[in-house]
Amino acid sequence: MSAAAQIRDPEVDIRSAMRAIGAAARTGARALANAQPAQKNRALTAAACILRERAGDSLAANARDVADGKAKGLTPAFLDRLMLNEARIEGIAHGLEEVAALPDPVGRVLATFTRPNGLVIERVATPLGVVGVIYESRPNVTADAGALCLKSGNAVVLRGGSDSFHSSAAIHSCLVAGLREAGLPEAAISRAPFASRVAVGEMLEGLGGTLDVIVPRGGKSLVERVQREARVPVFAHLEGVVHVYVDRAAELDKAVKIVVNAKMRRTGICGAAETLLVHRAAAEGMLKPLIDALIAAGCEVRGDAAAQESNARVKPATDDDWRTEYLDAIIAVRVVDSLEAAIDHIETFGSHHTDCIVTEDKAAAEKFLKEVDSAIVLHNASTQFADGGEFGFGAEIGIATGRMHARGPVGVEQLCTFKYRVHGDGQTRP
Repeated sequence: MSAAAQIRDPEVDIRSAMRAIGAAARTGARALANAQPAQKNRALTAAACILRERAGDSLAANARDVADGKAKGLTPAFLDRLMLNEARIEGIAHGLEEVAALPDPVGRVLATFTRPNGLVIERVATPLGVVGVIYESRPNVTADAGALCLKSGNAVVLRGGSDSFHSSAAIHSCLVAGLREAGLPEAAISRAPFASRVAVGEMLEGLGGTLDVIVPRGGKSLVERVQREARVPVFAHLEGVVHVYVDRAAELDKAVKIVVNAKMRRTGICGAAETLLVHRAAAEGMLKPLIDALIAAGCEVRGDAAAQESNARVKPATDDDWRTEYLDAIIAVRVVDSLEAAIDHIETFGSHHTDCIVTEDKAAAEKFLKEVDSAIVLHNASTQFADGGEFGFGAEIGIATGRMHARGPVGVEQLCTFKYRVHGDGQTRP
């Protein structure tokens, strides 16, 4: 279909084009599900080499996206998520190689048992089928999602946001070249070449029955729309209202180090801390140093009365601050009376994404890890470790906060379902 035809009647043409992409991906998924591990790995390592060779193309495409983003007034945190440089491109290429080096998840025997009648039953990992990924400003998601789906034997349809349109296209071309070099169908990693939201609507409807699951990765409005309108299962988190709780038995130097890193290492990622809770018994000696360190690092602090008393630069917190994902250099601070009060606060205002306790009290840590119902809970470690790469997954397609199937970082194992293989020797059912 010509570009001119698309311009004349974009909605009709995008709808038909998206369904054609879905149909091609479904065909590609059948081939990919039965591909040998070496062939999939070859596609990934070849894509990594090609990405390095074409780094200049990706940087030029990204410069165009960043310039457009600045002209539109995107925030510094948003621009940071969008921006590529040589180090980030190398990180993307290395991530492709890390995924290639993972054990192949397809065909794993998850369980084996023998029935009294002699039937031997195996539960075996299989691909989900065709995964739709809808994301916004992070161009690296193109490579992460493509690589994880390929490794797990799934075809994928990628729909990146308009802000990263050119960057994602450049990275996608490298993935396709890797598939071509390995002799795998190019449609196994497909990309919606449309900035129109009509493409998103078509994916939410399932591309004519070709999508098996959707993974949204982006801001709250995107995820809300996907969860509200999708007609296929969704792996998603709505927002990352992430907490660090400094317990009465915390070690000050360790707490300061963790809190500042959890908030300020990269403020625009979903694992960045948004609320700091401090036990009242620890507040006298720890609250001021913690707040001073955050402000010195360039963070705006909004707090309750105790936090405001500790430093005149602390702004009053409102009720909305306790449930806000800032994705910026802002944090809310509250003093709580007990570990139980901290857990209650997290349950009331949190998003079940990632939460941390800083303490040297083993019993307190165990209680927190057991009772905080989040996808990721940490003890004495920065919340910025909420990342599939840091979990050893090579990358992640997103972080799921639901309770069905996948939860936490979604890597190659979480992109598999299973089937049962039953081995008999002439048994019949009476």
